[in-house]
Amino acid sequence: MTTHPDPFDWVAAGARTHGERPFLVTPGGRRVSYREMCDETARVAAALGALGVAAGDRVVLQVDKSVEAILVYLACLRMGAILVPLNTAYTAAELDYFLSDSQPRLAVIRPADRAAVEPLAQRAGVAQVATLAADGTGSLCDAVRAAGAGAVADLPRFEPRADALAALIYTSGTTGRSKGAMLTRGNLASNANALAGAWQFTPDDVLLHALPLFHVHGLFVACHCALLSGSTLVLLPRFDVQEVMRWLPRCTVMMGVPTFYTRLLEQPAFDAALCRSMRLFVSGSAPLLAETFESFRQRTGHTLLERYGMSETVILTSNPYFGDPVRERIAGTVGPAVPGVQIRISRGDGTTAGPGEIGQVEVSGPCVFGGYWRGQGQQRGRTQEDFTADGYFRTGDLGSLGAPGTPPDYLTLAGRSKDLVITGGFNVYPKEIEGYLDAMPGVIESAVVGLPHPDFGEAVCAFVITEPDAAFDPDRAIAELKSSIAGFKVPKRIWRLAQLPRNAMGKVQKKLLREQYATTFNRS
Repeated sequence: MTTHPDPFDWVAAGARTHGERPFLVTPGGRRVSYREMCDETARVAAALGALGVAAGDRVVLQVDKSVEAILVYLACLRMGAILVPLNTAYTAAELDYFLSDSQPRLAVIRPADRAAVEPLAQRAGVAQVATLAADGTGSLCDAVRAAGAGAVADLPRFEPRADALAALIYTSGTTGRSKGAMLTRGNLASNANALAGAWQFTPDDVLLHALPLFHVHGLFVACHCALLSGSTLVLLPRFDVQEVMRWLPRCTVMMGVPTFYTRLLEQPAFDAALCRSMRLFVSGSAPLLAETFESFRQRTGHTLLERYGMSETVILTSNPYFGDPVRERIAGTVGPAVPGVQIRISRGDGTTAGPGEIGQVEVSGPCVFGGYWRGQGQQRGRTQEDFTADGYFRTGDLGSLGAPGTPPDYLTLAGRSKDLVITGGFNVYPKEIEGYLDAMPGVIESAVVGLPHPDFGEAVCAFVITEPDAAFDPDRAIAELKSSIAGFKVPKRIWRLAQLPRNAMGKVQKKLLREQYATTFNRS
């Protein structure tokens, strides 16, 4: 596999070297070859140019998943525009913020949203609003069809630089207001080269794509690995368990979030025979329970490969592709750093933590973003809060290297630093307590948070999801925990819920739990 220094090189190289090979296929029977994709990106770029978009301009994309949505991204790469992909679930108030903060030249939205979005766009100073539907209709597609050969021939030549911005990815906002992570073309290219090699992608691969396109997992990790290797994407409009099972026998790789795999395991027909053609299942974007890891292996014979990444860095670590007695995939860890990435664990005083010691996860490498976008004339780039003096990014995650039972360079995450519970002066790491709860009979998943407490500052509290017929008793669970862990770590209260609040990528939104139950220990 040949590496290329710029992301659009993969598109151009694909058209030259394997032009008739399918890049995209859809369940509806649509097929887009590498040559057609390259040609289409030129037409989309011409249409964007006709709408006033130039290199360096931001293009907001808030649309349903489609082939055309991917072409808009690739067209932005081709012309040097900066893509701002947004979740379609965002409310009008959230979109108002994103538009005013990113200050785009163009907003591409769903046709049904136009009446609601246009006033927001006008207030934010957005020059143009275009529409794009999942079926390939909308004003943007009309503009693409109107762009003739002359418009394509007149496209300004864009000379890519590694430090030029390719995308603004707004963080999920689980602990505060979203910030736009500035990802450069060099960030994306370096990470794709590292991953496509580490995960052994070849032109023979067929990648089952059921992820959304507004997040780095689906838009960058999946699409880039396919583009760089010359393989094929099967583009599902969304995760549908029956549709995934229908396509698995024709695919070799699947990337998903843990929820995908738990839902597949609920299907009796999901077994080793169905996965016979598969060589790799990747899990990320949210923690993978050890129970899911083991159940998947027993059912299919495949070991899920868990990795760790962020909007600000794309992928930082990965369990190994090939297992051996030393370098194997281990439940509960996210593996060693991918090539080119450095990881260290720091104590609160800035010194380096020892093996197995939990501290702040800090990272550096070519995939690490340049800083946060500060809209409306505010300072942009790196700040002392975001980066250390020697250039390491403070991820906000807690973790350890070389936890017991793992190699010295394997990273084990312990949660977000903002989720750390400090009760009576003692630090409690939620993931440790969640591990004990998840191991209890009938418990499917748990979430541990700190709630305001008049005596302890914060009280450790837990929320659990159980199997419908489970005889789970919160008081009995608390009594059992008291015999297993230190008293200050034991939850003061445990609630049994039907579901946990999650964002679009399946991450539990502990902030919402803290807000909803904030007055639990108030004294009347």
